[in-house]
Amino acid sequence: MHHQRRALFLSHGGGPLPLLGDDAHADMVACLKEIAAMIARPSVIIVVSAHWEAGNATVTSGVNPGLIYDYSGFPPESYEITYPCPGSPRLASSITRQLETAGINVMADSTRGFDHGLFVPLKIMYPEADIPCVQLSLIKSFDPLAHIKLGRALQGLSDPSILLIGSGFSFHNMRAFFTPATVDSKNANKSFEHWLVDTCSNKNISEEERIKRLVNWEAAPSARYCHPREEHLLPLLVCYGFAASACTKSFELQILNKESSMYLWDYAG
Repeated sequence: MHHQRRALFLSHGGGPLPLLGDDAHADMVACLKEIAAMIARPSVIIVVSAHWEAGNATVTSGVNPGLIYDYSGFPPESYEITYPCPGSPRLASSITRQLETAGINVMADSTRGFDHGLFVPLKIMYPEADIPCVQLSLIKSFDPLAHIKLGRALQGLSDPSILLIGSGFSFHNMRAFFTPATVDSKNANKSFEHWLVDTCSNKNISEEERIKRLVNWEAAPSARYCHPREEHLLPLLVCYGFAASACTKSFELQILNKESSMYLWDYAG
């Protein structure tokens, strides 16, 4: 049953700013600390980051992956951030097996490091960097159902306390972050968030209906304004595929002056 399924979709903010004391990320930092305190400590973490797209699903299989500072134009200390968590070749090979069994093309990459979709939120949540982590890529086709199936295929993993993290952003229109908000832009942000919170947390809709909504996410209000490109939304679909139910808790907050949300599925107890 669902007892071991724990997933978290988090909105990871702008590059390294959450680690640099940026005011527009104060809510986000507080929310991630609150979530880390609320859930049982995982034994391993799988992160699906918006910042890794591959032709086929790909997992990091290195023993000690380095960090990828995949952002530019930030102060020098942004490129000295450390997060020396171990990798987990064992978990990577379990993931590879599960995906193969589900008929999903999968590759292992023993040289790729961890991108900021992993190390920024995890440095806030688990600063000791002592929990083994594996990253799983998005699939470049951006097919929503393929990402739900990716999460579903991970259900067979046997580790008792996995935390699957989808690291994206519920709002990701880059231009809008840097232009003054208007009544229209605020309404667009709000209407999509309202749809997303309802879709992920409404216990009165069937899972068939929830899947239909997520697969057809482009039909949601202001969907393409909020996600001109959907790589920051797809990690949520992987989390949903893994949990296969309404979230247990949703968090609504302001990040970079935009309404944003995070979703926790905690069936570990």
